[in-house]
Amino acid sequence: MGIINYSREVTSVIAPSRMFKALVLESHNILPMIIPEGIKSVEFIEGEGGVGSIKKTDYGETAHIKYTKHKINALDADNYYCKYTLIESDIKFDKIDFIVEEVRFVAADSGCICKMTSEYHVKEGAELKEEDIKKGKDKAMGLFKAVEEYLLANSNVCA
Repeated sequence: MGIINYSREVTSVIAPSRMFKALVLESHNILPMIIPEGIKSVEFIEGEGGVGSIKKTDYGETAHIKYTKHKINALDADNYYCKYTLIESDIKFDKIDFIVEEVRFVAADSGCICKMTSEYHVKEGAELKEEDIKKGKDKAMGLFKAVEEYLLANSNVCA
């Protein structure tokens, strides 16, 4: 088994505390409200949101995926940091065993920089192409931008 690392940084005009709250701490409430056609529901099936909790996301009819389950490995709300593992999905993992994601929001100017790192744990003998990783990350960027736009339009949300 090999590991492929992928990192990305994205800037936002929103403060790190609000972005972290919307995308991590309150994602189960915020995401289905902002993107109801893409995300039907987000719920904790184990725990209440802290380390060890498992969060299940059910996606909309038009999505290429029906659900995912993530386990929270680390959570530091004071430093806007979260580490979690994608442990299950309806998409067959024929090339990967699991994916570990780290997300950190750092203050920059009047907004923040979102630093994301992914570890793709590739199955023995499988080849994972960078363009396949990029497709998934581009979809995640669409979600990030949708949340940013919503927070810009609604200054009281996650304040």
